[in-house]
Amino acid sequence: MRRLRAESGLTLDEVAEQMTCSTSKISRLETGKGVPKVPDVRELMRIYGVTSDTEINSLLRLVRDGREHGWWESYLDGVQPERFMMDAPARYAALETAASRVSAFEIAWLHGLLQSPAYAAALLRALLGEAHDPIEIDRLVGLRLRRQAALLDRDPALQVRVVLDESVLARVVGGPGVMAAALDHLLARAALPNVTVRVLPHAAGVHRAHAGPIVLLEFPPDAGSDVVYVEGHAGETLLERTRDVVLYKVVLDDLWTRSLDPDATRDLVRRYRHQHAAPRERTFP
Repeated sequence: MRRLRAESGLTLDEVAEQMTCSTSKISRLETGKGVPKVPDVRELMRIYGVTSDTEINSLLRLVRDGREHGWWESYLDGVQPERFMMDAPARYAALETAASRVSAFEIAWLHGLLQSPAYAAALLRALLGEAHDPIEIDRLVGLRLRRQAALLDRDPALQVRVVLDESVLARVVGGPGVMAAALDHLLARAALPNVTVRVLPHAAGVHRAHAGPIVLLEFPPDAGSDVVYVEGHAGETLLERTRDVVLYKVVLDDLWTRSLDPDATRDLVRRYRHQHAAPRERTFP
């Protein structure tokens, strides 16, 4: 809706005046913090001059689907959002479920769709600390596992394309044993026909993508425009403007060409897996 308003050249105040509602209502609808109603969306499309039946039907379908509870709701019941990394988990789960392909670059940890249960639990405990109790952590781990099953095994399956910085393989999460098992899990996921994993090696040097992790969500033609999702200390950000999405697509494509091919990636993951699994020599003073 924000993109359509921008293309129409209207400000929030101008739209609110035509809708005879508050500016904050329009803002909430654009940021996903308000519950859209079909009549409101129809009127907004009229104001924005949307005439394409495909776009109209797509938006109205999203409105109707969005008013229904998603499969993820039960996992989030009672779990409080946390600005550092989990500003609005339900919004991301909804976007990911509607997507046809997810492309990502991770610089600190394994992508959520590629994490083992123990790795996910250790990571969430480290990131969220005392902000969430063990029961909430268990629910969030359950959500990640449900995401994996719902998206990777569905028909048609979600296409997943992930580039991992090599540091992700070296960084120990949850201890050496957890890390070794997590890399076994990664190799199993990477063997799926709809999942491709590549590693950006240390030898590739610094890339502009190292400024932060990236997730690009691509949708079928009748399900809306592609978006970029980024997360940081101040919360989540969804980038929907065409020029922003194109920029991040260029960055991800460049990463893809600079990273190791799938065979070399598997060999490198196996080497790190053996390093984590190898017994560590004890040293004595």
